[in-house]
Amino acid sequence: MARLQSGDMAPEFILPSVDGKNFNSSDMKGKNMILTFFRFSSCPFCNMRINAIMKRWNEFNSDTVMVGVFDANIKDLTKRMKHHNAPFTIVADENYDLFTKHSVEKSFLRFMIGTLSAPITLLKATVKGYFPRTLSISKLSTIPADILIDKTGKVVKAHYCKNTVDHLSIDEMVAFSHGN
Repeated sequence: MARLQSGDMAPEFILPSVDGKNFNSSDMKGKNMILTFFRFSSCPFCNMRINAIMKRWNEFNSDTVMVGVFDANIKDLTKRMKHHNAPFTIVADENYDLFTKHSVEKSFLRFMIGTLSAPITLLKATVKGYFPRTLSISKLSTIPADILIDKTGKVVKAHYCKNTVDHLSIDEMVAFSHGN
């Protein structure tokens, strides 16, 4: 149970996807992959992040694979993600195994810092109807992580977020998708 680091081999996993299939990460070798550990299915910040990525999806290299991993039951995740119709893969890690294996952290203080530092994002999420539908401190306190994995299956960058709204910039993700 260690954090992923640059140079590590990408995690191999098979998880259920909202498209009704199982996603196998080992099938993605030969493609750049962006792996994001999100929080829970109704997380307002996660849903806003998906919206922001979707608005710029046409800028990503068409060969890039993006996978969003949620701490969620697949049935609930499928229901909540249906309105996004995301052009990338969204999977459920119902038992939190992948999160644990790669030391995705939990911190109530950092959750609060993220929430208090992004009132506009939270307001926009509320207007869009993204309400956190959990009172579980465990789910609320998960801090996301963004992992960039190259075509050989090696981690190029592992960004373990400082709080719930600190992700890699979309510009950096787009550049990575083009090999920069």
